[in-house]
Amino acid sequence: MKRFLVKADAVIAKVGDWALVVSGVLILVMGFLTSYGVGKRYLFRNPDPYTYELSVIFLVTCILLAIPGIQWHRRNLRVDFIVNHLPARWQGVITDLFTTILALVFVSIVIWKSWGIFLYSFQTGETSQSAWQEPLWPMKLLVPLTMGWLFLTLISQLVHGVLHVITGKAREDTRIQL
Repeated sequence: MKRFLVKADAVIAKVGDWALVVSGVLILVMGFLTSYGVGKRYLFRNPDPYTYELSVIFLVTCILLAIPGIQWHRRNLRVDFIVNHLPARWQGVITDLFTTILALVFVSIVIWKSWGIFLYSFQTGETSQSAWQEPLWPMKLLVPLTMGWLFLTLISQLVHGVLHVITGKAREDTRIQL
């Protein structure tokens, strides 16, 4: 069982890290696209209809790809001014178990609903209303895929949280201390 958890964690971490790298590259690409679009519009008086659309697609992709990796590294925002006043064991129960279970419920609903939205978009051949009229189903497929990866990440963190609460060991806190 321990070997499986170690291998699963390695795969989750590796894919999450690659997704974060791709997200970073997409931010750079969005910067170039926006600069190109602004330059073409204001310097040459010839607006490009595709730069805005591509930037939106890359922005959504960037956000969706980054969420599981950020969750894996526990670099998300957390308001813990109440939890910090509780004993260490209760802090572990709330931060490692309760919030993870709530996140799993939320992510499950997002996966369920977004899968239906993707299927409808794919079956009807839905396209955007822009001049480009690109198909929307690839972007809509990205939501259940990345949320599925987030679900696996949360399951792994829940297993580790249960182990930490049972053994009484506190997990390493990777949040940035202010």
